[in-house]
Amino acid sequence: MLTDIIHLKKRKILAQIYKLHDDFLQKFNIACKKYCSHCCTRNVIITTLEADEIVDSLISTKQEHLLEKLKNEIARVRFIPKTTTNMLAVLCANGKDIPEEESDVSWGSCPFLIDKKCPVYEKRPFGCRCFVSTSDCSKKGYAEINPFVITVNNLFLQFIEHVDSQGYSGNFTDIILYAEAKRNKFPKDSAVPEMFRNKLVKNHPITFLPIPPEDKVRIEPVLQALQNIRV
Repeated sequence: MLTDIIHLKKRKILAQIYKLHDDFLQKFNIACKKYCSHCCTRNVIITTLEADEIVDSLISTKQEHLLEKLKNEIARVRFIPKTTTNMLAVLCANGKDIPEEESDVSWGSCPFLIDKKCPVYEKRPFGCRCFVSTSDCSKKGYAEINPFVITVNNLFLQFIEHVDSQGYSGNFTDIILYAEAKRNKFPKDSAVPEMFRNKLVKNHPITFLPIPPEDKVRIEPVLQALQNIRV
């Protein structure tokens, strides 16, 4: 019961983090709009906390067929991360080598995408929310992202992982299916099933914020707002 209460609080915090980021983006001229799906690849990374939100939404809106679609595409190549955002921050701070990782947009679009529309748009993970361009990608062939927005996005990624520090990060497909399996097939505190063990990366709390010197003053209000989030 206590575990459920804590998890509910974390999900309320996640909603506030999303809202704070939405408010932040209002200051920028973002070209992204409905049916713009150029960045909707199968390589998005999410946390288990975000996956729980999505799985619950699928069930409440009777879209469980999307979970079956994921299972049918489980063999398709996709980005499998070796580190998390907070792990990368620590590696950089300590001058350690960053593990080589491979990701390619040619591996295909998000398995949830239907006619260029996201069926879980309101519950989409931060990995989708943070990819915003100031120009139309369909015309230029690439995204243009304000450098300060990138810095802020990394900060939000670190905080979301921090909130879910007892959970995992991984590819959208793997984390969604893990969340669904956890909900229906095995206890929350049990070991990770074999099929997920090489695909999930343990989350970590924040120990270092790699903010560029030129952004330290400008980012302070955003950092303070994140630190002030309470349930």
